[in-house]
Amino acid sequence: MNFQPIHIGLNAHLLSLSQSYRGAGISWYIVNLLKNLAGVSPDFFRYSVFLRDQAFQKEASSPALFFSRLPTQRPIIRIFWEQFIQPIALRRAGVDLLHALAFVAPMAAPCPFVTTVYDLSFMRYPEAFRPFNRWYLSNFTANTVKRAKAVIAISESTRQDVINFLNVPPEQVHTIYCGANENFCPLPDSEIAAFKTAHQLPDAFILFLGTLEPRKNVDGLIRAYAHWQKRDPNAPPLIVAGGKGWYYDKIFKLVESLNLTESIRFPGYVPQKALPLWYNAATLFVYPSHFEGFGLPVLEAMACGTPVITSAASSLPEVTGVDGVAKLVEPGDIEALAEAMAEVMSQTDLRVDMAKRGITRAANFRWEKTAQETVAVYKKVMASL
Repeated sequence: MNFQPIHIGLNAHLLSLSQSYRGAGISWYIVNLLKNLAGVSPDFFRYSVFLRDQAFQKEASSPALFFSRLPTQRPIIRIFWEQFIQPIALRRAGVDLLHALAFVAPMAAPCPFVTTVYDLSFMRYPEAFRPFNRWYLSNFTANTVKRAKAVIAISESTRQDVINFLNVPPEQVHTIYCGANENFCPLPDSEIAAFKTAHQLPDAFILFLGTLEPRKNVDGLIRAYAHWQKRDPNAPPLIVAGGKGWYYDKIFKLVESLNLTESIRFPGYVPQKALPLWYNAATLFVYPSHFEGFGLPVLEAMACGTPVITSAASSLPEVTGVDGVAKLVEPGDIEALAEAMAEVMSQTDLRVDMAKRGITRAANFRWEKTAQETVAVYKKVMASL
């Protein structure tokens, strides 16, 4: 009797290759997981991916792709697809195990499922979310994790939140870290110089890169930068890169009120292919987020050999480690952040040391490992059925 590979279905409707904030974060996780899954236990599993973004066709190798004609980039339409269309699609495809790649599985799931939870920011920082988003994520995530055969958390910080906030048994929740692919590495000086010239960038600058939303603490970074610049008018420029999320208008108003329009630049969303160049070009990367499920920009900056200042909060110390790889400050401590930026920017030897440590630390995180550990969860779940 021939063995039939176990059929894994993956809901990837949050995957977006658009040039906006929707193409970052969760979408980047999904893209890299899908790219690496096919090479893990190919004789044991086969995959079907349910998604909308047609641009992904050339990105995947062996998984079968099922595209929806519905505009599921719109949240209400995506929720409709997930809850009402997805169960039908799973039955038709003959899926043995569903991986809900973003928090929520269908109430009427026709097969066992695993879900990935990135963070519980909608419960920890509800004021940073629009009311409907907060209600939907809080209620449907809680329902999903209670029914799931296993929950994947992208950091130990998130794992503990799932256990404590949602009362999930610890043995059901698995920490599987994100990765940095081979594109994130130190680049030749000539390539960096050409990039700086093309984008009219100064020789030295501080970089923040992330979605402009309250949780990222961009306002705290701007206030710390203003505090530093008052003491040192020669402080290098600050570049705040990233797509506009929600409540972003307050950030631009703050810059105007502090008279920093000449010192702070907003280049907007940065395409994934350009990220390594931006990290390499920066003298210092600062990411003072209040709360992160993992903190991919911190890992990617370290992999590029850029010194990092980030928050001593949530998952971020897990990414940087505890051996002086990065400077950690409390996200609410404006003065400490200002002092940390001034210290790192004033000491070349310190930056060189942080860069070396960062590259070494980042090498521990690879998407291939993420895929391998994810498949291990699939195997464990299927063996328990």
